Amino acid sequence: MNDGATTHAAAETAVPSVFWEHRYQEAGSVWSGRVNVTTADVARGLLPGRALDLGCGEGGDAVWLAQQGWNVTGIDISPTAITRARASATAAGPMPGTARFDTVDLETWAGDVGHAEDGYDLVAASFFHSPVALTRTRILRNAASRVVAGGHLLIVTHAAAPPWAPPETHNNHTFLTPEEEIAELELDQNPWTVRISQVRSRTTTGPDGEAATLDDGVVLLQRR
Repeated sequence: MNDGATTHAAAETAVPSVFWEHRYQEAGSVWSGRVNVTTADVARGLLPGRALDLGCGEGGDAVWLAQQGWNVTGIDISPTAITRARASATAAGPMPGTARFDTVDLETWAGDVGHAEDGYDLVAASFFHSPVALTRTRILRNAASRVVAGGHLLIVTHAAAPPWAPPETHNNHTFLTPEEEIAELELDQNPWTVRISQVRSRTTTGPDGEAATLDDGVVLLQRR
């Protein structure tokens, strides 16, 4: 029987597509199905258009964006997650915008999906973290390259581990500050303006029903 540290070490060497598909298959649902509060707070201030939800999971953020009038393409590495996202969009009924979903191997993805031929007015990546090796920065750069002039790149991250997370799941993880997140992307600064770079706190309920405060890193960049 493996302890938590051994299990985590094994996860770090797993193939991302295999790891995440197993993660979704072994649970009835992984996420709440609701939009992330921080993502919604920022997106409410943007004019709806074409959006890409990067690592959309079971579709909570994408469906909410469609309900606000966005035409959204959600992509994820797990076919099971995408099946659930499509079911969520169907259950939501008619929406002002649209929500479509595609299974994409993010390790080889080059931005060629959905509305990519015209680019996106918003690329959103909410909690785009992975306990297995994933070329996260390269994937985010690819996504940023699809943002049209005047459009936005929104990245919402964990600024610290949730209080209920086992130490072995995050002891070796570096939580980037918003400023470090921007620096790591190494985007050409000439066509980009930083609109938001801050840590925001929000209250939530933990897996055992306990109240907790979480810190989210928020980066909003606009292409000039």
